[in-house]
Amino acid sequence: MTPTSVAQAVYVLAALLFVLSLAGLSRQETARRGNVAGAVGMVLALGATIVLALDTSRRPALVTALLIASVLLVGAVVGTWRARRVEMTQMPELIAILHSFVGLAAVLVGYNSYLAVPVAEAGDAAHLVEVYLGVLVGSVTFTGSVVAYLKLSGRARSAPLRLPGRNLLNLSALVASVALLVWFVGAPSVWPLLLMTVVALALGWHLVASIGGGDMPVVVSMLNSYSGWAAAAAGFMLSNDLLIVTGALVGSSGAILSYIMCRAMNRSFVSVILGGFGTEEGTVSASTGEQGEHRETHADDVARLLADARSVVITPGYGMAVAKAQYPVAELVELLRSRGVDVRFGVHPVAGRLPGHMNVLLAEARVPYDVVFEMDEVNDRFPDTDVVLVIGANDTVNPAALDDPGSPIAGMPVLHVWEARDVVVFKRSMATGYAGVQNPLFFRENTSMLFGDAKERVEGIVAHLRVG
Repeated sequence: MTPTSVAQAVYVLAALLFVLSLAGLSRQETARRGNVAGAVGMVLALGATIVLALDTSRRPALVTALLIASVLLVGAVVGTWRARRVEMTQMPELIAILHSFVGLAAVLVGYNSYLAVPVAEAGDAAHLVEVYLGVLVGSVTFTGSVVAYLKLSGRARSAPLRLPGRNLLNLSALVASVALLVWFVGAPSVWPLLLMTVVALALGWHLVASIGGGDMPVVVSMLNSYSGWAAAAAGFMLSNDLLIVTGALVGSSGAILSYIMCRAMNRSFVSVILGGFGTEEGTVSASTGEQGEHRETHADDVARLLADARSVVITPGYGMAVAKAQYPVAELVELLRSRGVDVRFGVHPVAGRLPGHMNVLLAEARVPYDVVFEMDEVNDRFPDTDVVLVIGANDTVNPAALDDPGSPIAGMPVLHVWEARDVVVFKRSMATGYAGVQNPLFFRENTSMLFGDAKERVEGIVAHLRVG
């Protein structure tokens, strides 16, 4: 057996582990095993790639080994440093910036693959198309991911960019890319590739900049899909079967997740690409003023309300993540369940700024899996619920999605929390949510507002319940 054949066999094993990883990640109970399978597969893939590189490199083995070791060392140090410092609330922007690295890598691999091909093979149309598509998808992924990172981290406004004729601009960029592809294949040179790169970088920036904050969970999954296809394109250019398989897995799973997210918001994928929540014919919704008087409550009042309740539903949102309130919330759940109260969580598919964000936070706080339900599973139970605690959620519990046809989020499926007997909303202020849309729920007769830091307020409620 040669090192190359061994590496290819290991690639097959790694690909199977990646498939098992995705299968495991589909359920909370098996997610840990899925993560382990993916990690083992990646270690095997890296090991096989190193062996393959040492066997096929034209450089001396020692030089190749030193280059690989230096790259691995830098990546391991930077990755470990960032992983130890990142907060759970920063996961969406971290994932976005990691997607940008994949896109940039595809661009660099594309240029290297084109420039490294001998002149006699430079006219190979299949190879040229591989290079072109790899650079195109990688460029769009790179700038799109950077813009998503800036929006998610608060370094750029979440409101959508409203350039005149933005859809025409996107269409023009696509037409120009096709024309440049014909030029590149018909008369190979670096110029059409460079021009396309500039166009694709601008297209990626404009696509994500034009998407409003309410659609950011879809954007993250969409960029995840793009990064997968960029990796697959790099695999074709490098003739690396595992990279092709892995990229296809990531690309297809990201596309499926994007579809699920869009369905959860009653929106088409195309509508997300063409603009985000809060936009209508190029204008931002101005429905941000108060629509009545709200009623304020306090921690001791909420504690008394919960003490008399027989059924409670908690609907978390990004505000819970920011306040790190998942730990006292888990303590509150344990306390209420010990008193015989039926406690459930209702999690909207796009709660937070990352698909599955709330589920991860609750699992981190060791909330039992059997009390965490999806929106469709819990919506029918609200009429029989005594108290709903809306902790840091806003757009996902907005009745305007059903009641106001003119609302920017009209038609979006939401949690019907207002159907419960009493609703308590945990918020820092009366400000609108990430989509920039006012919430009529705050002004309903059965709704009370509990202002302040969610973690401190939940801790106060727990303290009053223990005393009482």
